[in-house]
Amino acid sequence: MMPTAEADRSGFSVLEQLLERRSDLWRGGDTPVRSDGLPTGFPALDQALVTAGWPRNGLIEILVERRGDAFGLVLPLLIALSVQPRWLLLVDPPWLPYAPALAGHGLELSRLLVCQAGEQAPWAMEQGLRSGACAAVLGWDADWPVQGLRRLQLAAAETATPALLFRPVVRARQPSPARLRLQAEPTTAGLRLTVHKQRGGNGGQQIQL
Repeated sequence: MMPTAEADRSGFSVLEQLLERRSDLWRGGDTPVRSDGLPTGFPALDQALVTAGWPRNGLIEILVERRGDAFGLVLPLLIALSVQPRWLLLVDPPWLPYAPALAGHGLELSRLLVCQAGEQAPWAMEQGLRSGACAAVLGWDADWPVQGLRRLQLAAAETATPALLFRPVVRARQPSPARLRLQAEPTTAGLRLTVHKQRGGNGGQQIQL
C-alpha cells in the first residue's frame, strides 16, 4: 500500500510534537535565542555565548594544552555555586586543590568533594550528575571513549547540572557530543578562548580575557 500525503502529514505532526517536548534539542532552522545561563564571571565570554553564560545543563568541554591549565576560568562559577546546599564534585583533578587559596577567593570549602576514580572517572562523573546532590561536576579527561562523553552529555542534560570536562587540546580534532566546546590558551595578556562549538549558536569566536 502506497503512503498517502495525509499519512505523511500525520507522521510529520507527530514528529513535531515530539521535538517540541525536547527542550535540549536544537534544529538547524531555529533562530538562536539567548537564554539565561550561569554567569561565567567574564562579561566578554557571557556575551559570546548564546546561553549568556555557562549552559545550565549539558557537557562543557574546555580544551587545554597542559592538564591543570585554565582552572581559573571556571572558578567564578564554582564560587557562586558553593553557596548552595549541594556539592561541587571534582573527579581526578591533576593536583590536590589548595584549600587556603580557594577559600581566599571565596569558595565555600564545605561544599567541595574530591574523588580519585582512575579508570572509573567517567562512571564517577555520571553518578555525580545523576545523584541530584551536585551543583556541578568537573573532570579531567585522559583518554575517554566517545561513548562515555555521550553518557555525560545525556546525564547533564537530563538532570540540568553542568558537567565541565577539561580535555587535551589534541582532542579538538575528534567529534564531541558536548553542548559547548572551548579551547583555552594562556597568553601574555591573560587567556585566549576559542569557541569551537556551541549548540544553537555560532562557533569560531575568539575572546581575550
